[in-house]
Amino acid sequence: MKLNVTSLNTVDTEISIEDLMGEEHIGTSEDTPLRPDAFLLTDQEKISKIEAHFREIMLTLGLDLTDDSLRGTPKRVAKMYVKEIFSGLNPANMPQIALFENKYKYKEMLVEKDITFYSNCEHHFVPIIGKAHVAYISNGKVIGLSKINRIVQHFAKRPQVQERLTVQIANELKKILQTEDVAIIIDAVHLCVSSRGVQDANSKTVTSSFSGKFANDATREEFLKYITL
Repeated sequence: MKLNVTSLNTVDTEISIEDLMGEEHIGTSEDTPLRPDAFLLTDQEKISKIEAHFREIMLTLGLDLTDDSLRGTPKRVAKMYVKEIFSGLNPANMPQIALFENKYKYKEMLVEKDITFYSNCEHHFVPIIGKAHVAYISNGKVIGLSKINRIVQHFAKRPQVQERLTVQIANELKKILQTEDVAIIIDAVHLCVSSRGVQDANSKTVTSSFSGKFANDATREEFLKYITL
């Protein structure tokens, strides 16, 4: 679908609705858009198909794949896509989380801050680099600290928009911990903004989710105080 957009200098520019959506940072749903047959292929079958397609992309760009430096790139990229940076698409890769009784009787918020993550913008497939700050108040159950990091990493390892990433992490923690008392703040740099398009290298994007007790101003302010220490 094409739209005619008139700029301020009255020059008519033909632009696709897909381009507009990408520039406006629109996400389509809370769940990552996946086809019903997303996991019919094995990882190795996906790697083989992606390798062939990426080889064609490189050839189309005019690159010489007989060069020693480039010869193995299609396979490396395919393996990286499936096994690493998009491994969070597969629910089989969800980290196993064990719940424990809160034997310490700790009733205050627990904060895990500065969780570094790397994701990829689903509009241009370039990196999103950021930090997540996560807090929860126990409802009688706790999880290992590293599991919070693993949950963040799992949802980051898929094509994303930051708003959806924030919601997915929050929802998963609420489900696992069996509590609504969860807070998330994500602060990230989007290379689709800094390395292309407007090319603003200094701007950051901040998203948040506050539910349960964190909807209370005092509790939320306490959380914000901790992550700025």
